[in-house]
Amino acid sequence: MVLHLQSNLTLSQGVRLMFYALTPSETTFREVDQVYDYVQQATPYFVGLMIIELVVTWFQKGKTVFRINDALTSISAGILSRTPELLGRGIELTGYIYIWRNFRLFELPWNSAWTWWLALLGVDFAYYWLHRMSHEVNMLWAAHQVHHSSEDYNLSTALRQSVLQKYFSWVFNLPMALFIPPSVFAVHLQFNLLYQFWIHTEIIGNLGPLELILNTPSHHRVHHGRNHYCIDKNYAGTLIIWDRIFGTFAPENEKVIFGLTHPINAFEPLWVQCHHLLYILKTFWATPGICNKISVLFKGPGWQPGKPRLGCLEDIPAISGNEIPHNPHIPVWLQLYAVLHFILILGIYLHIFAHKSVLSEFTILLGIGYIILTLSSIGLMMENRSEVAILEIVRCCIFLFLELGSLTGPLKLVTKDNVYVNAKRSSELSLLSTSIQ
Repeated sequence: MVLHLQSNLTLSQGVRLMFYALTPSETTFREVDQVYDYVQQATPYFVGLMIIELVVTWFQKGKTVFRINDALTSISAGILSRTPELLGRGIELTGYIYIWRNFRLFELPWNSAWTWWLALLGVDFAYYWLHRMSHEVNMLWAAHQVHHSSEDYNLSTALRQSVLQKYFSWVFNLPMALFIPPSVFAVHLQFNLLYQFWIHTEIIGNLGPLELILNTPSHHRVHHGRNHYCIDKNYAGTLIIWDRIFGTFAPENEKVIFGLTHPINAFEPLWVQCHHLLYILKTFWATPGICNKISVLFKGPGWQPGKPRLGCLEDIPAISGNEIPHNPHIPVWLQLYAVLHFILILGIYLHIFAHKSVLSEFTILLGIGYIILTLSSIGLMMENRSEVAILEIVRCCIFLFLELGSLTGPLKLVTKDNVYVNAKRSSELSLLSTSIQ
């Protein structure tokens, strides 16, 4: 069972979707399989809002808000974060539904507005604690740091998501499965994520009274800052009230410098995803004593033996305000080449998502592998790495293999005794190859 890919959203509903402004009557479903895949349906609105941000920034400052290398890395991370969903329903829903079916204490009505509003509060409250623990527990930070690795702050940054985070985030939502129906939860899980897209921008200033209740661009800029006053603040998803209640709120004042306290200076998406996990493993083996090793995993990212659980603020490099983001010089022709192939791979990604119900796991895995290979190659281009030439040759050879596969069906060599399966796979290769074109 998966979320519905197709929906009947009007333009008005699509716009309101991005701001958590749909009503209970518009988004109530009896069964979880009837819930729309709102995140996938939001793709054109992501693009539309980014174009608006681009135009507004140009008129405000006379320059573009996006750096090609950083924006491509952010969108690549967003693509990678959703590829596991091509193979089935996400673990967030799977775990929730299991608890609901086997351990629920009572069942709130799925078609009640009160249930809808309670789910809004429940999902947002769970997100606050997930988000806070993702900053305070090193193993969780290994996943979440991906989202903070950009040194820019624009709408593309919102798409910079972790592949790994969803494999532990689902635990925080399980208490709701004791009484809130999965169909209601599935709606708000998506809405909470989508709301956080528009707050990743510098073009919106203070929103007055709304700043008291809602998470806003101003509040979230603080969260993404590496200034000392920004560290471990403003964990809110939709409602800033949780930060105000639990003492983690800080208003925006001095200029915010974005990114990690120790910038990684990289654009290759697999390294962006995994570098801190590798750092943890290295630190774990190098740290003496079993208690200290456990602390490496479960205390804060800044912890060291003899330090407080979350480390010391004075150990974080001071901000001068003149920091220059990592930005290797790349020839214009190579930037155009990278953007063109990125658009092509984005088409493949959307095509596979649209047809995943009729494609075999083999074809989907083949598509995922090609997507990852292309995104890695583009990331290395943005770093101006010499080894990208070899990787591009390999990638182009694979492209030719897929292209020939659509004509000759080379997978007949794999299972000669099953003509039907071979023909089916060959036709799927043809479909994938066509999408590449």
